[in-house]
Amino acid sequence: MKRVMVFTVVLLFMLLAAGLDRADARVIGKNVEYTAGNVTLKGYLAYNTNIKGKAPGILVVHEWWGLNDYARKRARMLAGLGYTALAVDMYGEGKQATHPADAQKFSSEVMMHFDTAKARFLAGEELLKKQPTVDPDRIAAIGYCFGGGVVLNMARQGADLKGVVSFHGMLGAVKPAEPGMVKAKILVLHGGDDKFTTPEQIAAFKDEMKKAGADYKFIVYPGAMHSFTNPDATAYGKKFKLPLAYNKKADKESWDEMKKFLGEIFKH
Repeated sequence: MKRVMVFTVVLLFMLLAAGLDRADARVIGKNVEYTAGNVTLKGYLAYNTNIKGKAPGILVVHEWWGLNDYARKRARMLAGLGYTALAVDMYGEGKQATHPADAQKFSSEVMMHFDTAKARFLAGEELLKKQPTVDPDRIAAIGYCFGGGVVLNMARQGADLKGVVSFHGMLGAVKPAEPGMVKAKILVLHGGDDKFTTPEQIAAFKDEMKKAGADYKFIVYPGAMHSFTNPDATAYGKKFKLPLAYNKKADKESWDEMKKFLGEIFKH
């Protein structure tokens, strides 16, 4: 009897493991290289083998730390939803920061030379459009923190995207949007206790969007701090004495809002 029970348990475990393998196998992730100017960019492409034909493509722009495992995870999550996602490299050569001082230096340099940033973003977009799993007429972008600021500024400058989503992103404009310039629909997902953004900056952003005639939605999550979607944020906050913290509720709700938004813009 005991042998039968042991065999049954082992068999069940093997079946479950096989099922997990099959589930994992539908999402493929791989490192990819592309260039902008004379700089090699090291991105991460994720797609879903269960999807037949061409699906929308999503660009994922990393936090100020650079293209790390968190951005890759979000790309795989998007692939799990049926999209092809490219986590782009905005710093070049896959450069990452391990200290806020370096992260600030890298991100500021990109934003101060936004023509270079724009070229790197567009190079990633072109790579994504060429993927056999992607419908090049249905492209969107999402970004986290620094990346949120990047996608919002790309939208301001008339990027040909169906939509952009900013998760706890920086709201400042490299160049304010002009009336009629913003083609992409915009979704901003913001933490109510984000110490990196002032009420004045929020008001200025909303005023800018209204004057530009942009189609935008701004959602605030009460009690959520900066970087609320990143499970590592609380540890980063404690280590570097920064007002960062993960918020599981806001993370789930904001991801659900993004899914709804993408479904609407892609009619999918």
